[in-house]
Amino acid sequence: MSPAPARALLLGGLGVAVVVLTLVSAGTGQLHVPPAEVLGSLLHRVGLDVGPVPTHPHGDAALWTVRFPRVAMALLVGAALATGGAVMQGVFGNPLADPGVVGVSSGAAVGACLVIVTGWAFAGPWTVALLAFVGGLVATLVVYATARAGGRTEVVTLVLTGVAVNAVGGAAVAFLTFLGDTQAREQIVFWQLGSLNGTRWAYVGVVAPLVVVGVAAALLLARRLDLLALGERNARHLGVDVERLRLTAVVVVAVLTAGAVAFVGVIAFVGLVVPHVVRMVVGPGHAVLVPASALGGAVLLLGADLVARTAVPYADLPIGMLTALVGGPFFFWLIRRTRRTAGGWA
Repeated sequence: MSPAPARALLLGGLGVAVVVLTLVSAGTGQLHVPPAEVLGSLLHRVGLDVGPVPTHPHGDAALWTVRFPRVAMALLVGAALATGGAVMQGVFGNPLADPGVVGVSSGAAVGACLVIVTGWAFAGPWTVALLAFVGGLVATLVVYATARAGGRTEVVTLVLTGVAVNAVGGAAVAFLTFLGDTQAREQIVFWQLGSLNGTRWAYVGVVAPLVVVGVAAALLLARRLDLLALGERNARHLGVDVERLRLTAVVVVAVLTAGAVAFVGVIAFVGLVVPHVVRMVVGPGHAVLVPASALGGAVLLLGADLVARTAVPYADLPIGMLTALVGGPFFFWLIRRTRRTAGGWA
């Protein structure tokens, strides 16, 4: 299949998957609501008198109070993590780079846990997201500055520095857990496992602007990321300010990751797996890769959340555990494949 139909087919398929999964996920749970009634509730809420409304007396309240906020958060977080991964892989030219590998997730975790332990609320509901953003940005800048030497970024140094920053971030989170009271410790533990349980519209209202701005900024960087893929020297000859592009990309990824982890915790491997799979289908052009990754991440996380809250009756599994179970073996395969095709790391 030629590239253009493959791209249209992938984007269309992902768009349909988002709609179908949204209807199925919102209607699935202890109180079952058929997809037609879920769609009818949505249409009636926007003023269109089309389709059936939920027949159960508490169906509409369950949808709009519990289910829809959770579905919306899954879509936003999945899109943010996958877009951040696509930008990170493009700016460093390596499929092994993602927000988690280079430390932005652990930095954001430190910022969020600091708010949980101290109880700071100087920015209202934005406090967690703000500190997560600052922590992620600082961690990423440290990794980037350390990995850059002689005018170029050493990818292996980048990954190894990310490992070190992740270790320090883990130690900082452990220390904050030690300092916190019982309630704060429980909140940190469950936050680190990753979960969409308890999502409310207020949280969605905080995360949505960050994700929308981040994805829009990633789309604006698409052409320059394509030129950067030709090599730093060629990109400079074509008018790209490589240093400014990388710093801008780091800020964009920090915004996306901070928005993603602020309320749902650390969810691993979405930013690594989704962009790589999408790239294998549509190629490396970021004008398509970025929106396709956003849709793919939304589909993956929405599906994972559906499994997390339905696999075990009356239980809500940590969604970060599910994505790690899938992403871990894929990461291992990716390392082996990269080593085989590139002839090794050294």
